[in-house]
Amino acid sequence: MSRLKTGIPDLDLILGGGLELGSLVILGGAPGTGKTILAQQICFANATPEHKALYYTTLSEPHSKLVRHLEPFEFFKPEALGKSVDFIHLGELVSEAGKAGLEPVVTEVVEKCFDTRPAVVVIDSAKALRDFASERELRTALYELASRVAHTDALLLLLGEYTPQEIEGGVEFSLADGIIQLAYEPHEPVDRRWLRVVKLRGGDHLVGKHSFRIGQAGFEVFPRLETLAPKDTVGANGRVATGISKLDDLMGGGMTAGQATVVLGPSGAGKTIFGLRFAAQGLEAGERCLYVSFQETADQLVRSAATFGWDFARARKSGHLIIHYVPVGELDLDTIAAAVRRELTKGAVRRVVVDSLAELVFAAREADRFPAYSRSLVGWIRAAGASVLITSETTTLGPMTEPIGGLSFLFHNVILLRYLEIGSQLRRAVNVIKMRTSNHDKGVFEYVIDEHGLTIKDRLEGVTGVLGWSALRMQD
Repeated sequence: MSRLKTGIPDLDLILGGGLELGSLVILGGAPGTGKTILAQQICFANATPEHKALYYTTLSEPHSKLVRHLEPFEFFKPEALGKSVDFIHLGELVSEAGKAGLEPVVTEVVEKCFDTRPAVVVIDSAKALRDFASERELRTALYELASRVAHTDALLLLLGEYTPQEIEGGVEFSLADGIIQLAYEPHEPVDRRWLRVVKLRGGDHLVGKHSFRIGQAGFEVFPRLETLAPKDTVGANGRVATGISKLDDLMGGGMTAGQATVVLGPSGAGKTIFGLRFAAQGLEAGERCLYVSFQETADQLVRSAATFGWDFARARKSGHLIIHYVPVGELDLDTIAAAVRRELTKGAVRRVVVDSLAELVFAAREADRFPAYSRSLVGWIRAAGASVLITSETTTLGPMTEPIGGLSFLFHNVILLRYLEIGSQLRRAVNVIKMRTSNHDKGVFEYVIDEHGLTIKDRLEGVTGVLGWSALRMQD
């Protein structure tokens, strides 16, 4: 089946390769969801002097304003206007539809298609046609339009401010080969845009809501991670040192390569330092590492690492260390996943640090989705042959509740950092709670944060209550 690329690679991925030539596709959504920008981007990506893009407007904004609003986008090519992309106003033909029906509109579009053999034909807004025809007349006109334009192999795009209810039952949608729904969803602290492929005849598309954003480059789409599966799996063997020598001893030589580890602890316990040390150890071994941070910028992390003697600046310059900082304004699950996937495919990444799970949970705003998403994210990292370390926040005081939302099954190794009070002094303790497929020391050990990072000291004998209380007590 011949398909037309949209010019947006990840949208083509969602669509199973693009949109079928000669098909009728509807872009529906509320005003401001990006329908016109998406249609224009498809037009400029495919239009040539031999096979133009015809952009018909009905009763929408005038062409001068339309062009002015397109000028900031990188995909817009002013030299293509009139040569590869034609803007055509249907206002008069639509206004006369009450007398002659929609036949003049159909005739205009069809004749133009047979004369010029365009690659793409857009009608914006097609919903305006409803104001000038009955349901029966509209169905007949759209059927004639779609069937006759299909003979030219042009992609016919209809745009409209359709509601979800109209998408479910409108006559346009029963005739359409494809339906793409766009939405703008208010969320705190950051609103979200998403699209969904409701229908695509003859295609194998990715289901569900897929996030997108509109920037200077136009549409940037982020496929829903749970709908993607890694094509290849890279094996990992042996043990992975954390860089904290005594902890590696407690873990029987370190973590098993290719496994997922979570480091739990309250604020200030040293989780980020742990993550930095894990990455530094990988760099020392010549490995390529990825560090995903939600709180500290790349420069801040580089400075923090430097205080312990770890040269992250040089590692970043050489490409051995990639720090991906995600500001609050970009806290979206699929944008984060896209960044991780992109780095995994660029080259052999052997260690990934995600700091921290708490921000991922905050970004999700979809409690039902998060377990499947987390499993997919960990799966993608492990399939690339990388070992992943994820930090997660626990409460500082009082009994420790389940800190990772019932997701402990995702992790092969669980390491707990926590405060304890002994002799009216606040101290820190670490213990390995879980190691799947490997034995480990079950003791509780004191640790300090010093010029080397985390340094584990002696076993704490006779201490009980580590899993249930903030104030531990010594047994008599």
